Amino acid sequence: MKTRAIAPTLDPHIVIRVSGKLFEGHLAYLRQMVQSAHECQLWPLLDLSHLEEVDLAAVTYLIDGENRDFGVVSCSVFIRDWMERERNRAAA
Repeated sequence: MKTRAIAPTLDPHIVIRVSGKLFEGHLAYLRQMVQSAHECQLWPLLDLSHLEEVDLAAVTYLIDGENRDFGVVSCSVFIRDWMERERNRAAA
């Protein structure tokens, strides 16, 4: 997967809306969509405003990919808090 040091702010982008549940079994498809965006020279933005449930694998994917492989917009507080707790736990 193409990686970027910093999230581009001026690049053309595409919004990928993720809603409902995001679990480990869904990540292969999401990775494929992100990769397709990169192949089209688009910066993927994951809109998580309608995401209601995630598992640890999904949170880890969001942490690892944010600002490197994709941007995250409209993320709910409970997911953002979980991401922050996992970042802190990993850093400890």
